[in-house]
Amino acid sequence: MATRLGLGLPQNRQYDLGKDVPEVARAAERIGYDSLWVYERALFPEPATQGLYGIEGLPWPDAYRHVADPLVTLTLAAAATERVSLGSSVLVAPLHQPFQLAKSLASLDAASGGRVLAGFGTGWSLDEYAASGIRPIKERGRVLDEVIDVCRAVWGPDPVRHRGEITTIDSAAVGPKPARPIPILLAAGTGKARERLVEHADGWLPTASGVEQVADQWHALQDLAAERGRQQPIRTVLRVNARYSAKAHEGDGRRPFHGDAEQIVADVLPYAELGLEEVLIDLQSTTRDAGELTDVAAEVYATARAAGL
Repeated sequence: MATRLGLGLPQNRQYDLGKDVPEVARAAERIGYDSLWVYERALFPEPATQGLYGIEGLPWPDAYRHVADPLVTLTLAAAATERVSLGSSVLVAPLHQPFQLAKSLASLDAASGGRVLAGFGTGWSLDEYAASGIRPIKERGRVLDEVIDVCRAVWGPDPVRHRGEITTIDSAAVGPKPARPIPILLAAGTGKARERLVEHADGWLPTASGVEQVADQWHALQDLAAERGRQQPIRTVLRVNARYSAKAHEGDGRRPFHGDAEQIVADVLPYAELGLEEVLIDLQSTTRDAGELTDVAAEVYATARAAGL
């Protein structure tokens, strides 16, 4: 069975949100992509108070200065398409008020006919947590737990009841309901996060940070699922942040996923061999406009299918 292929939607500065998102979404569906994806970066601190991913001295990418809201972007894509799944990889859930996030996702799923994939992560930016005002970053794990619980309650049958640290619903009708149970996928690479995924989520959102590293994480997740007696399979969607160039880049110093379509696909293939079901390829960082992004997406898709991906 062929690996499902997803495409990152245009959210960065060089794109016209209202025009380009629907255009790229329609084109991706026509090309054959199975899913469309967004990510979340709420702000770009100046000066930076911490490095990228919290790593001292690591600069933030300039693209993070301008990232369109993920739910607005998915809504525009939903209105322009009929078949593709609509996912977030990832949405930093603890930056959002749990009840409003649950209701927004339910409404989007109802409007799209049951196509939403709710991909959550905890994030790492001190400035984003300070701006959101929901809870301090040190409480992000507990907040994510409550987001998941509130989503399950709001998406379930009425009357909805929930009592937590952030959200209290004594007894209420909450609609619209999702068209079907929305899958929750988590970016989980550590022990506690893996436990949360195995116990409370439907799938895993790894990033292509090295084949051996992803393989080790995947095996650890499977082992934990077997240990805990989990019966349902774990859905997997790998994020690939690619930088397209029409010219091939030779040499051992070449960075993975940097190059032409053949190089990008060649770098993806070892990950697919791990048994991951779906690969999300985000190409938006190096394409100049929606037309170029669409052309590159078509080339990468055709190359991937020709390679047996």
